[in-house]
Amino acid sequence: MKKLLLAAIAAIAITAHAGGAEKPWNHGALKVSDNGQYLSHKDGTPFFWLGETGWLLPQRLDRDEAGYYLGRAAKAGFNVVQVQTINGVPAYNAYGAPSHSDGWNLTDVDKPGTYGYWDHMDHIVSLAEKNGIYIGMVCIWGGLVKSGQMDTEQAKAYGEFLARRYGDRPNIVWIIGGDIPGDVKTEVWDSLATSIRRHDPNHLMTFHPRGRTTSAKWFGDRDWLDFNMFQSGHRRYDQRMGNKDYPIPDNTEEDCWMYVDSAHVYSPNKPVIDGEPSYEDIPQGLHSPDEPRWTAKDVRRYAYWDVFAGAAGHTYGHNSIMQFVRPGVGGAYFADGVEKPWYKAMEDPGFNQMIHLKRLMLTLPYFDRRPAQELISDNGVKYDRLIATRGNDYLLVYNHTGRPMKVDLGKIEGKKKNLWWMDAATGDLSYIGQADGKYTYTPSTGDADGVLIAIDSKRDYIKPDQTSLEEAPKPIDTSLLTE
Repeated sequence: MKKLLLAAIAAIAITAHAGGAEKPWNHGALKVSDNGQYLSHKDGTPFFWLGETGWLLPQRLDRDEAGYYLGRAAKAGFNVVQVQTINGVPAYNAYGAPSHSDGWNLTDVDKPGTYGYWDHMDHIVSLAEKNGIYIGMVCIWGGLVKSGQMDTEQAKAYGEFLARRYGDRPNIVWIIGGDIPGDVKTEVWDSLATSIRRHDPNHLMTFHPRGRTTSAKWFGDRDWLDFNMFQSGHRRYDQRMGNKDYPIPDNTEEDCWMYVDSAHVYSPNKPVIDGEPSYEDIPQGLHSPDEPRWTAKDVRRYAYWDVFAGAAGHTYGHNSIMQFVRPGVGGAYFADGVEKPWYKAMEDPGFNQMIHLKRLMLTLPYFDRRPAQELISDNGVKYDRLIATRGNDYLLVYNHTGRPMKVDLGKIEGKKKNLWWMDAATGDLSYIGQADGKYTYTPSTGDADGVLIAIDSKRDYIKPDQTSLEEAPKPIDTSLLTE
């Protein structure tokens, strides 16, 4: 396995552009943008959160494997990897090292001459830093707190430990919670978050909640919460599955855009991100192997619906990658490590297609972007729903099914607009021509999903002869890998 990974790393390094890639934090620390809707760096450079779900990275990958994974994630355009810092008390990593050698007394976890659990976590953070990636540290999974394995005093001590250990790293985002409602052990989450914030005021913080809920419901007014996160979840439209306290209407299970809308209802208004949508290649509804699996087209829909509704970014996930299955290491949710180990799953289309959304968002003026549903006529429901976002001089409309679309181009600046169709799967651009006013367009690509792009013809954000929104591939830094 290790020889195969090292060979693959070498091949990627050869094909990557030479030279060091600029690191995002060179523009300063992350902060909430001045308009309160998005994320930016201290110097005002926009930060579009493109997350990858690597929950069990600290527990299941060794040093070489972690380097390969993070290098591939960077090459695919991801700038955040969300991990479970600990998934047990104690948690154990690939080397058999425990996270808690003396219970919650963490003062003596670094044993001389031993490569411990936290040494490995340090190494992962360093590898991510080399590859220009933020680590979204879910400090402890919610089920552990729910079962009483960390109380408020232990949370206070643990928060101080984490903040002192990682507070000076440039590539950390704190994620409180972990697939749990905020009204379960609320006092523990507050204790953990305020302890981290007391010792590390410099990194952004959010809360990862249970499926089909938003952090804004419980923590939107907390000073420690910089931006909201929701989990749109893994259910199909008809999979209510008997929840008595289901927080959304029937047959809206897949309408992830509505969580963006609902988060912005709370005061104060804060940026919002879908931290866990449907994963690629996971059974719909999670719990039956007989259900169809979510495809690349499904995960693209979640991404564009979220972002065009006003989200500050998006997190992708894959069933085999998030738990790092491989031969001999099985996983939940019917992930077969023999049929599709995690390193093969990174070849799946959805993993490599999220970059097109990121490129599109960063090609256009970023901070004046806002939802624009009012510019769509004859909209549909469910999969036929068109979703639009606009700036002052551009309009983007995502179309999941290739249906005819009617939009009002007259409400954005410019007497004429240049028009393109962007294939969401490939990122390929096709120039359509110019138009203005009420405009009807039917994609010629059948039921393929994509984006109608309209830009004031006086602007050159995209040129008519462009065929893609290319950016230079990121070189993979292998300097911290071991043989």
